[in-house]
This record gives sequence, C-alpha cells and structure tokens, in this order.
Amino acid sequence: MPESSTADPSAKSTPAYAALATRLRDRILSGELQPGERLPSDTELTAEFGVGRSTIREALRSLASQNLVLTTRGVTGGSFVAVPSVGHISEHLETGVALMTTADAVTVDQLMEVRNLMEVPAAGMAAFRRTEDHLDQLRASIFDPTDAQGPETFVKNQEFHLVLLRAAQNPLLELITAPVFRVLSKRFGRDHAPEGFWQCVDHDHRAILDVVAAGDSMSAMDMMRRHLDHLGGSYRQMDKLRTQ
Repeated sequence: MPESSTADPSAKSTPAYAALATRLRDRILSGELQPGERLPSDTELTAEFGVGRSTIREALRSLASQNLVLTTRGVTGGSFVAVPSVGHISEHLETGVALMTTADAVTVDQLMEVRNLMEVPAAGMAAFRRTEDHLDQLRASIFDPTDAQGPETFVKNQEFHLVLLRAAQNPLLELITAPVFRVLSKRFGRDHAPEGFWQCVDHDHRAILDVVAAGDSMSAMDMMRRHLDHLGGSYRQMDKLRTQ
C-alpha cells in the first residue's frame, strides 16, 4: 500500500513536497542513498509515497537548493545524490557565518576563538604531515609587504592559511575553519588595515613556513598562536573603525 506523505501526525501541516524532501534527505544523510547514486524514478516515488510528479519536482528542487542532489538531462540523465566537495560545502558555511556576523550575532573575538581552536593544532599537524608540494604552495603564497596591497595580496594571505589546513590532511579542518577566516578577511581585512599590518602578516607567515618545513610541530603551533593573536588585535581595531 502506498505510504502517505501525511502518515506522521506531526507532518499534517507540512507541504507534501517538503515531507518528501525530508524523507529523501534522511536517506541521503544516513548513507542509504550514496553519493553519485541515482534517486528512485518518478514512478517509484509515486508508488512509494503516493505523490504526484509536481510534488516530486518541488522536492527535488528543494534538495538541489541544499546541494544534496543534482539533476541532469538527456538519455543518461536523472536525479543523482550529489558528490560532496569541501569547497562547495565550505562556501555554504561561509554564507551562514557572514550573515551571523552582519547581524552582530557573532563577534570578532568569537570568530578568532574558533580560528585558534582549529588552526593552532592544524599547524602542528601540518608540520608532521606536509608534503614537498604543500611547502611549494606555501612558498608561492608569500608576498612582498613593501608593494602596494591589492586583491592579489588578500588572495595570497588566504591561500597561505588554506594550504596549511590542507597540509594537516584532514578535510574537515578546511571545511570548518576556512569560512571563518574568509569572512574575517572580507569584512575587516580590505579596509582600514592598521599601519604595519601586512609587514606583520608577512613576518609571521615566513616564520611559520620555516618551522613547518623543519617539521617542528610545537614551534608551528606556537607561531600560529602568536600570528592569530596579532591578527585578532588588528581585526578588533578595524572593527571599531567600521562601527564608528
């Protein structure tokens, strides 16, 4: 007997497409439907849930907006469970963090606290796990602080921290931390940078690179902690200027 989308009393006020999207989402997140796997056809979904094609289309649109499914056209097309990407998920988180910061629901101190909790131990792990390719990428992100600062400087600054997170070889570190420092950089790093800010960043990055290259985990953590303390002071100063 087809399963009704309103079988759960708590779902009576929920639109049919939302109830269906929730059921499919649960299957995806539980692993019952694997990344890259084709979703059941419209005919199968209709038979199982007792819903029409328009409801199915709306449910799939809802799941697509959450980056959970991808629909393609053509003979081999259909709806598939999305294959997760650190970059894609990280962008999603960045939007949420940015909105919370804009609404003053999160402070600079709280953002920097998260960075300390994540990036300090990550620097230590990077010293153990980094490859020569990671070191090459870190060296490529070093910039000349005496030059006029522009978009390229911001990109290099961000890339240095991203590469360090990747060098720790735990994708969750980049996923969780990268949105936080991107929000900080975009919100505070482009305007009103205090005198000597970029010289300090350059000095710290070079010092961190040296100890990571030497495989010195304890010094890498210490250097990163100092670097984030320097950044936190500057971001707080810039935040005050922004709100004046």
